Amino acid sequence: MGARPTIGGMWRVILPLVLTAVMVFSIVDISTIDRSRVRHLPKAVWIILVILTSILGSILWFAIGRERRGQGGSHAVPGRKPRPLGPEDDPNFIDNIDQRRLNREQEERIRDLERQLRDLDDEPKPGS
Repeated sequence: MGARPTIGGMWRVILPLVLTAVMVFSIVDISTIDRSRVRHLPKAVWIILVILTSILGSILWFAIGRERRGQGGSHAVPGRKPRPLGPEDDPNFIDNIDQRRLNREQEERIRDLERQLRDLDDEPKPGS
């Protein structure tokens, strides 16, 4: 009969594999992510940080170095307007609704005035 591996022995194998997988995943993520979504440091510095500090660098990358989709705020790219997530997030949406309503009301008033002018033109003139 062979000796069964102990739990401590399994952790000696599993833990380094998990840490290596996290580190490799972080490096691949940094390499493939769009440059505009990298925060605080250049991509090359993030890769070096992950390689030198292993799990700490990976944690820092996912916590503060990587901008998530839809995230704006102070980390937005200068000159690029962040896209609203929905109509309620777009401050211009309500203004556009109000403006369209005002435009429709104005067009309706114009049509009413034009109709009144046509009616006045169609009325028989006194003395004719």
